[in-house]
This record gives sequence, C-alpha cells and structure tokens, in this order.
Amino acid sequence: MAETKPGLNGASVVIIGAGISGGLFSTSELRPTDVFYLAIGMCLAIDLIRRTHTQDFVILEKSSQVGGTWNDNQYPGCSCDSHWSHLYSYSFEGNPDWTALYPGRDEIHAYLINVAKKWNLYPHIRFNSMVEEARWDDQSKKWNTVVKGVGGKDGEGTQSYTICSNFLVSAVGQLNYPQYPAIQDIDSFQGKMMHTARWNAEYNFDGKRVAVIGSGATAAQAIPELAQTATSVTVFQRTPNWVVPRYGKPIGKTLQAIFRYVPGVRRLFRMVLMAVRERLFGFAIHDSVLNGYVRKICHEMMERQIPQKEKLREALTPKYSPGCKRVLTSDDFYVAMDKANVLLETSSIERFTPEGISAGGTVHEFDLIVLATGFQTTEFMFPMKIYGVAGQAIDKLWHEQGGARAYLGISVESLPNFAMLYGPNTNLGHNSIILMIEAQSRYISTLVNPVLQARYKGALLCIQPNPQRIASYNEEVQERLGKTAFADPACNSWYKNDKGIITNNWYGTVVEYQKQTSIIVWDDYIVCGSGSGLVLPRGKVKIGGVVEEVRVMHCLVSLSALALLAIFRGKLYKRTIKFPVWS
Repeated sequence: MAETKPGLNGASVVIIGAGISGGLFSTSELRPTDVFYLAIGMCLAIDLIRRTHTQDFVILEKSSQVGGTWNDNQYPGCSCDSHWSHLYSYSFEGNPDWTALYPGRDEIHAYLINVAKKWNLYPHIRFNSMVEEARWDDQSKKWNTVVKGVGGKDGEGTQSYTICSNFLVSAVGQLNYPQYPAIQDIDSFQGKMMHTARWNAEYNFDGKRVAVIGSGATAAQAIPELAQTATSVTVFQRTPNWVVPRYGKPIGKTLQAIFRYVPGVRRLFRMVLMAVRERLFGFAIHDSVLNGYVRKICHEMMERQIPQKEKLREALTPKYSPGCKRVLTSDDFYVAMDKANVLLETSSIERFTPEGISAGGTVHEFDLIVLATGFQTTEFMFPMKIYGVAGQAIDKLWHEQGGARAYLGISVESLPNFAMLYGPNTNLGHNSIILMIEAQSRYISTLVNPVLQARYKGALLCIQPNPQRIASYNEEVQERLGKTAFADPACNSWYKNDKGIITNNWYGTVVEYQKQTSIIVWDDYIVCGSGSGLVLPRGKVKIGGVVEEVRVMHCLVSLSALALLAIFRGKLYKRTIKFPVWS
C-alpha cells in the first residue's frame, strides 16, 4: 500500500479523540460550548499503524494533551476505581511498573503519554481542536468534518476549517458531557460551585463547609478526601448505591521486578485477572449467587465500618437489585460517612439560595457545592452534529428509533465509512472496557483497510451497515439485557435513556463480544462505489482476536484464585480476604 501523509484539509482517516477509554471526567470551568472527548482514539491509531500500515490519519483532540479524561481530571481522590491496572492498559503495551491494582490518575496519564511517544502519535494529533459537525457527501463519498480551534490565545483567533476524509471514527466515549441538576435558582448561589468533571484544583477546601450533590462513583472517591480537611461535608443523596470492598493496596517492588524481567508472568497475570473478572459477570443476573453475594459483602462492610448508626446504614442501603446501577468499589466511603463532620441528607433539594441549599424546609449554608451529578450518557457524540446519507441527522434518527443503537456498537445506520469506539451497548459492569475497545479497534481497522486500498487505486468505496441487520441485532441485545439487573424497574440509571431503553451496557461477557467482533460478515453491510469489485472481500472473514480471547479453563480459574490469594495474603496486604466460591 502506498504511503501518504495527511495534509491540513485532507486525510484518509479522521479520528475524533486522543484518549484511552471511559469511566472518569475532565476539568476546567465549563462554557456552554465546551465538550470533553472521553476518547479512545489512541488504540485505533496504533492499530492503523500496526495492522493497516498507514500513517495517513489525523486525530482531533479538544484538550491540549493526550489521555482523554486522565489528562484533565483533577478532583480529589481521582483514580481508576473499577478496573485492575494490568487490565486497564493495552494488551500490546503491558506496564510492569503499576504501583497498585487500582492506580491513581497521575500514573495512568503517564502511561498514556509514554504509549503516545513510543508509537509517535504526536505528529498526527491536532490539539485544541473541537469538532462542531461532520457531513457525509453523497457525491464525493467522503466526510467533511468542521473543526474549530479552542483554548488559549491561539485558539481564540483560529477560524473554523473543514477536513476531508475517506473514513471517520468517533472515539468520544459515553461519559463526556456533564449533567447539571435541574434545580431551581442554581445560579443564585454566591459561593463556589464545581462539577466534578470541571474541577478547579487551585481551590482550597480546607476548613470549608462543603455540600456534595450525588453519591455515585465520583462522590465515593471525593467524599473521603473532602472529609479529611473540610469543616463539614453534607452529602445530598437521591438514591443509595451498592458498595463493595475495593482492597486497594500497593503492588510491591519485588512483584514489579518479576513483571518487568519475566514478561510471561505479567501476561499470565493479566489472563488470570481477566478470568476472575469474567466470572464476576454473574452479579448482573437477577437472583444469581453472585448477585446475592454483592448484597452480603456490602452489608457486612457497612456493619463493620458504620457499627453504631443503624439509621445511617438503612439510609445507605439500596432497595433495588445490585447491578441496576453501577456497583461502587471503595474501602473508605462508609468510613467517611461515619465521621462526625459528615452528614447524609436524604430530603429532596427544593432550590439553591445565595447562602447554599434549601432541602426539607431547611436552608443549609455552604462555602463550596460539589456537583457529582454524572453525565449526559445516552446522547452519544453530543454535542457534535453528524449528518449521513441524504443529510440524515443521526441524533434525529436515533430519537425516532427510541435510542442510540449501532451494529456491534460500532457501525451506524445511514453513516457510510463511519465507526464508533465505545459506542451504544458496549459498556461493561464487570470487566475492563479496554478489552472491549481493543476488539472494536481491530474490527474498525479491518473496515478501514478496503476503503484505503480503493483510494490508493484511484477508486472510491463506501461501506455502511444494513438497516435490517442493525434492527435484528438490536432486538437481540435488548432481549438479552431484559434478563439482567440493568433492566430492574426499581431504579433509574445512566445505563438507560428517558424511555427506559438500555443504550449503554453490553449484555454478556468480554469473551463473547470478542468472539463476535473477531469475524466480519460482509453480507451485513451495504457497499457501493467503483472500488467494491477491486478490493472488497466476500462472505465471512476472520480477523482474529486480542490476546485475552482464550477459553477460560477450570485450571486457569483455580490458578487465578491462587495467584490473587498469594498477592492479597502476602506482604502487600495486611489482612486476609475471603473469596466466594464461584460455580
């Protein structure tokens, strides 16, 4: 394949976003036009280099550095709270130097910077570049993406420009635009107010009276940190969450050295971690053994860490099935909630006042109000405007269909030569999202390849999913999801849209998804253009899977238990952890 370099206004492939994957947030003061790209574009960029052998791509990133959420987010206690570090990294770029099973923000960001440098991605990235819209041109069979410079003096003077490409990839993720509460008089508060996704790290909360609206994943990380030095912390909780122990302890130097100098051990350890996590999928099934176990260990930890406050324990106990909302992992959330300077407020917030918050007929006065209120999760690619065949607006199409949907969470109806990373119904509740993203990246690079081959031969090729296949696939997805705790009508979560349709979560295990995406069925796609007869394969094509795509043998599961017990019970851990029997 001939090698070409992208120009200012043209490239074979445009990727929106330069991060790794989702789960956390961004910072800086919010402006109405801001959008933070929770992106996974680095993985695809590397796959284009490794598998498609092209350098003709451009990455558009709104921030000023790689890393997505891990570049900008600075709220207190920020870390990876749901994925073990050796799984929250690329299989092809293992890191032997993780210092903990649940690494902090700085460590993850440094890892991503090193990956970007190693693969020489910086020349391809245009920082401070916000995508306003992208339009498919039916005649030229190309994408025209409108980009605006943002941030700093240079960005303020930059005019919008349009970049033309044969293929467009959205890597903006699911948790990228803050959700602000619809509470009366929100602008009347005279103190400091910050969304956790727009944290001002220069603000000193020592000795301050702090309110935290929300008690989800971010709040569970921030509250223990705030409670250490704030005069008071009042937590306004609408719905409690299931919380299980995190067991977040360091990884010692000896084990790091083994991982570095005996890489086979590190790779085996990663497989072990995945095997254990895959077995945890059962917690999302109604009335399963693991679902009951989540309840059990949550109650046990709560009774242990809040021993003398029965009413507080009752207020913190969910009344819905574990898994309907995200299950939180924390070793110190309940400890913080039991502190004398922390108050749980369950009365509905009536309005904001200049002094603070009115709830339950009482005005609470605060110096700082923290909005831990989540994201607009079901509006994928918001606020970008994407227009496909015949000018079809994808957000309008999804609205008419009842919610966002895509074939394998990747290919979207009416959008030729387009793909998504971390798209609809690809989020996980039990394992690392990186495992899903690597599978998607291999699949997308395989879609891109014939389009690029056609271009290099002077021909055009457009590929889009068959609407009937998307419909049948989506029916299967929703049917399977209806049997999980995600569909529990007893709670609302960011997994569902306002119609109650689950648009975010995957219904099965990672291995199941990896198997589905390890084969491309070209009959599921509609193709057109002069290049279709030149380069396009026919039928089913095996593209292979990532390194974790293995059958989990009973011996491997046994080995995983032994390996984890050796770590947890060794010098790195001070207490013994009892694991459930999984069958």
